[in-house]
Amino acid sequence: MKTLIGGAIAAALGLIGLGVWWTEFLMVLAGIIPIMLLLGGGLAVYLGFDELKDNWKKDEPAFESSSVKEAEVEQYKKEIDDLKDEIKSLKKA
Repeated sequence: MKTLIGGAIAAALGLIGLGVWWTEFLMVLAGIIPIMLLLGGGLAVYLGFDELKDNWKKDEPAFESSSVKEAEVEQYKKEIDDLKDEIKSLKKA
């Protein structure tokens, strides 16, 4: 109940103050609006750029095939062939 009465009194005083200092209120409002537009626009540009970077990362492949060297590929093929031969020899035994 105290909050309701305090809020009603604050709203009434704010309405009276707005009527008394109307020109000062408009002057402050005229100073605040451009700053808020500037800050809001800067935030929107930042968030748009961040979203664009995320989209660029999604377009990149998960791995690059050029990172594996030809020598490594040949080594892996040789190991696979050796393991196949070993499995064949174990099956015979």
